[in-house]
Amino acid sequence: MTHRQRQVRKRRGKSSGGRRILLAFGVLTAIGLLALASLIGYIISVANSAPDLRDLKPVDKGASSVVYAADGSRLGYVQSDEIRTPIEWSDMPPTIRQATVAIEDRRFYEHGGVDIPGIARAALKDIFAGKPLQGGSTITQQLVRQLYLTNPKRDLSRKIREADMANQLESMHSKTWILWQYLNDVPYGTVGGRSAIGIEAAAETYFGKHAKDLTLTQSALLAGLPQAPSQYNPFHSPGAALSRRNEVLNAMAKSGYITRAQAIEAARKPLGLHPGKLYLTRREPYFFDYVQEQLIQRYGAATFKRGGLRIYTTIDPKLQKAGRAAIRNNLYLPTDPSSAIVSIDPHTGYIKAMASSGKYNDRTFNLAAQGHRQPGSAFKTFVLTTAVKEGVDPAKTTYVSKPLALNVPGFGIWHVKTYSNSYGGNMNLVTATLKSDNTVYAQLDVDLGPKKIAETAHEMGITTHLDAVPSEGLGGLRLGVSPLEMADAYATLASGGIHSDPQAIRRVVFPDGKVDNLGKPKRKRVLPNWVAGVVVKILEQNVQKGTATASNIGCPSFAKTGTTDNFNDAWLDGSTPDLTTAVWVGYPNALIQMRNVHGISVAGGTIPAQIWHDYMSVAHGSDCNQFGPFVECFP
Repeated sequence: MTHRQRQVRKRRGKSSGGRRILLAFGVLTAIGLLALASLIGYIISVANSAPDLRDLKPVDKGASSVVYAADGSRLGYVQSDEIRTPIEWSDMPPTIRQATVAIEDRRFYEHGGVDIPGIARAALKDIFAGKPLQGGSTITQQLVRQLYLTNPKRDLSRKIREADMANQLESMHSKTWILWQYLNDVPYGTVGGRSAIGIEAAAETYFGKHAKDLTLTQSALLAGLPQAPSQYNPFHSPGAALSRRNEVLNAMAKSGYITRAQAIEAARKPLGLHPGKLYLTRREPYFFDYVQEQLIQRYGAATFKRGGLRIYTTIDPKLQKAGRAAIRNNLYLPTDPSSAIVSIDPHTGYIKAMASSGKYNDRTFNLAAQGHRQPGSAFKTFVLTTAVKEGVDPAKTTYVSKPLALNVPGFGIWHVKTYSNSYGGNMNLVTATLKSDNTVYAQLDVDLGPKKIAETAHEMGITTHLDAVPSEGLGGLRLGVSPLEMADAYATLASGGIHSDPQAIRRVVFPDGKVDNLGKPKRKRVLPNWVAGVVVKILEQNVQKGTATASNIGCPSFAKTGTTDNFNDAWLDGSTPDLTTAVWVGYPNALIQMRNVHGISVAGGTIPAQIWHDYMSVAHGSDCNQFGPFVECFP
């Protein structure tokens, strides 16, 4: 091959190589453009599949349910896995708004729903780190996740839909609205097994204050938590929390919200944690528990746990205070027995007081509503009521008061003696009631039939199962009764024979504004008014000159005492025209006898009657003119 031929071939080789490079570049460019076009098409397709926010309902995160007393004061928050109290924009201080924007989305006020430069920066970081796309989300995108996206799976398609929905949200609402919603909805970590949702719950959880009172350093600490709440939890990892807080302060200075000097000064301060107890503290915890049980029974556990309820109850804090004071003033020694008081408005069934001695932390058992104890002679009221209902005239019907060994068909021999072994011979039912004579009432019980007496007790408000045996008429019950039941039953007499279901809740307001009014009295006539009137007149005499004289407050009232044989339980159950109250005294351990309390054996007419007197005197005041006599209550 000649030299010329070799030069020609060489030129042709170079030209051919260049063409191949150009061809390859062209092919790659075409492939890239096709890929880009495909990607753009995919993004557009996925974005178009994003839902229209106008057709979606945001996820209802609810709020911590709140229970209120009858006077509108807060009793406490219902315990749940999440605590949240949404607040107004004006209650969010500038420091928490600025700190959040500085650390979460510093260009928040400049971009739309998506921050393209921010995504690019995050993408480069993730590429070099070898991790999938995670960062670059704006506050608006995060809010979209909180309000509309419940699927935790993160992939490209979800990010695209999220971006489209964020743009929609920006077109629908102002930046102020978006930041306000975000600060009310973002999780700030879990403390004590409960998640603090929103800035108000966070401020209370970590600093024991309202969000509006947060300082600069406190705002910086909280603003740094949402990115990794468990990692920066100041109670568990104070070092990491302090470093994160100072990072937020630095970001605030960089964004111009504070000066560099302010950031340096604030960074020197300690965390200053002060765990709040607002969501844990409950006034009237025994009644509070009772209300919670009522809510679950009515609405189910799911609705109850979801929260957001405002529950308005019937309890009167002043009566609660008066009840505890009356107990404390009469049972003031550490060795003294316990006591419980329940008051009911006989016209509505509203539970006005449910107080007891002891501390909730020492005993969560509610003696007033859950305690089932022997009622003693206080149960004779149901025997007397049954007799009057059956046409028996208490003034003209007599029995002989004496020790008994009654042969009761179907029950065998029943031995009966009266309190203190005091027998009065032949006496009518009025006298037998004032003396609380067991033997007279035992004979009356057998003549009427235990089944009828049990029916009367149930009609009047006793809900515990009764065995319908003769001893029940004298208060010998297998299961006992609670102070709540006895107050309810005696209220039936005070209302002229109309029974009202006991009610602890007046109304419930749901998160959507729906109101369930539960306060309408559920009343049913169970006794003729004249029957109630006859029984009340006899029990009024019992206050004037019978076993209940120590309960006399100088106003119209009726009452019956109850004492068990071994002084394990003592009662005073009675009523004024407007308030029915049951008082029980006894040791939580039912086997312990009260034979030496302040030097006496505790019977119904002693300490229980005195507690009733002291409490009702405060409940009604000294003006008896507000009440008419009971006989006027019964037409």
